[in-house]
Amino acid sequence: MAVQTLTFGCRLNAYEAEVMKSEAQRAGLDNAVIINTCAVTSEAVRQGKRAIRKARRDNPAARIIVTGCAAQTEPRSFGDMAEVDLVIGNADKMKASSYAPMAFGLPLNDKVQVNDIMSVRETAGHLIDGMDGHTRAFVQVQNGCDHRCTFCIIPFGRGPSRSVPMGTVVEQIKRLVGSGCREVVLTGVDITSYGPDLPGSPTLGKLVQSILRHVPDLPRLRISSIDSIEADEALYDAIGSDNRLMPHLHLSLQSGDDLILKRMKRRHSRDDALAIVAKLRRLRPDIVLGADIIAGFPTEDDAMFENTLAIVTEADLTYLHVFPYSPRQGTPAARMPQVSKQAARKRAEILRHAGDMQVQRLMASRVGRIENVLTERNGIARTEQFLPVAMPGSEPGKLLAVHITGVAADGLVGETVREAA
Repeated sequence: MAVQTLTFGCRLNAYEAEVMKSEAQRAGLDNAVIINTCAVTSEAVRQGKRAIRKARRDNPAARIIVTGCAAQTEPRSFGDMAEVDLVIGNADKMKASSYAPMAFGLPLNDKVQVNDIMSVRETAGHLIDGMDGHTRAFVQVQNGCDHRCTFCIIPFGRGPSRSVPMGTVVEQIKRLVGSGCREVVLTGVDITSYGPDLPGSPTLGKLVQSILRHVPDLPRLRISSIDSIEADEALYDAIGSDNRLMPHLHLSLQSGDDLILKRMKRRHSRDDALAIVAKLRRLRPDIVLGADIIAGFPTEDDAMFENTLAIVTEADLTYLHVFPYSPRQGTPAARMPQVSKQAARKRAEILRHAGDMQVQRLMASRVGRIENVLTERNGIARTEQFLPVAMPGSEPGKLLAVHITGVAADGLVGETVREAA
């Protein structure tokens, strides 16, 4: 058996999984399963542990290696699992040397090999040729976070904010485009904090402009989740001026109530969020916006929740990532007066339903239009706004202009008009 990876959580983990597989194989490792965990909620941690137990049942002779944010924040709880052979911290998981002892059967004084993530000051720009089976690739431009939102454990899993040099990012994307990639997604933990640790203090917007300028053959560039209050003017300029930057952004919103935002230690208000949304739509009328939202944050009452529910339609948010609040040990919010789990789950359900209705409205609005899509595996394509379109029998990696003829249960349906320009 070759090296397999199981990935949980964010898009950054998807990119890292590809690098980890490459580095582990470079170290000579085989017959192994690497599980890249997520720590954003307690449920994510439980899912990781369930996956570990299943991986051992399915692969009794394989080496089971655990890494990722949950392994970094609570390493001993994974090291104590009988199914686990090695626990590697986030700082070392993309180094071949971390896998060498397991590859060569060298003894370890402790199967938990996790160092202090807060001492890490650099993020290497790992070059990959592509993402297995994908016509879309994720490229890491940043890692870590210097903010301290009261609910969030991730800074303790990822360490301080650090950026990949612009030249390395551009080189990575050129390499991906050369191997046939048609769309690149810039990803990180807090990508709008990109740059101040680099010479000249570039910004995310300057990075985006540099990519678009120096990789003219890249058809589509997409940005993952952003903290909109940090967005710089160069980013707004790129959004408004270059159609290769996709009209789709995901906002780290978290709540639509000012008092809850303050208790979360967020750096924007409700009015700030609405103003930023309005500015984005002035620059790019076709832009579609999603958001991360936490339901049932400590002290959230019914009126506060209604403010959050209302902002979904006020800001015309479409793709919602909704999480019932989950207390993470060691965070300030875990010590605040808690909302019942039942109430948090109910509010999350209401928000998800509101998000589903927004998606349905968006899809209905596309019927009759010509949409440019990128075909993927399994007969699915994505519009520039990331809506799924059923394209049975299509070859992956094609850019097509498609006439949208209807809406099905799992997305749009359409007919190919021509290859897209």
